[in-house]
Amino acid sequence: MGRLEGKVALISGAARNMGAAEARLFAREGARVLVTDVLDERGAELAAEIGPAAGYRRLDVTDPEQWKTAVGEAVERFGGLDVLLQNAGVVPISPLAQVSLEDYENCMRVNATGTFLGMQAAAEAMKTRGGGSIINVSSVQGIVGAPGLIAYTASKFAIRGMTKAAALELGGHGIRVNSIHPGIVRVRKPRPGQPVQDPDYDSLGQALPLGRAAEVEDIANAALFLASDESAYATGAEFVIDGGMLAGPSYP
Repeated sequence: MGRLEGKVALISGAARNMGAAEARLFAREGARVLVTDVLDERGAELAAEIGPAAGYRRLDVTDPEQWKTAVGEAVERFGGLDVLLQNAGVVPISPLAQVSLEDYENCMRVNATGTFLGMQAAAEAMKTRGGGSIINVSSVQGIVGAPGLIAYTASKFAIRGMTKAAALELGGHGIRVNSIHPGIVRVRKPRPGQPVQDPDYDSLGQALPLGRAAEVEDIANAALFLASDESAYATGAEFVIDGGMLAGPSYP
């Protein structure tokens, strides 16, 4: 029996990269998965690839009505909602002096407000189910700062804090809320707001204690643990998946 047998998961930002890896893994482990994104063609293709255990729904995470529709579809189509996994995000890269208010507010709206709206929409459905697991994808930039990423850092710190507040509030309903903090992840297609040219992941990874960048499957495996009953006593926690980046300074 799969580790998520009988569970229903809604995954945002699921059309590619980490979200797609998570959707595939969750389905292999027995979950029924609602793939959501604003990349309709890719999202629908992924759901078709997974098969009858998956469906696709367009979801702009900044729109509370679209959240209600997506959660409602998961409940109607699959019978409930047990897992919410929130990946959707943008990464504006710019020095502090050059960040426009529009870019800053958009980053906060997608990354932070989107996470808030997702928790709000999913919590009610999970309460009727008797519990569930909410997994919010933050970043190592939700723990430490980084130059050129002030808006992104602010949004990821917000996700970290909201996760803890929600865990305190929802624990009595059997709903666990945790955050994942990836470090350098080798993505196959750049996300909106990232440079068109991919970073040199090999060189970046060599500077880490484990000597490599993360693959999307590394993050998916952490999400699988948090979605499963194996993490039944974990809530309000930060799961750092960074190859040792934050362990301390690296000396030659």
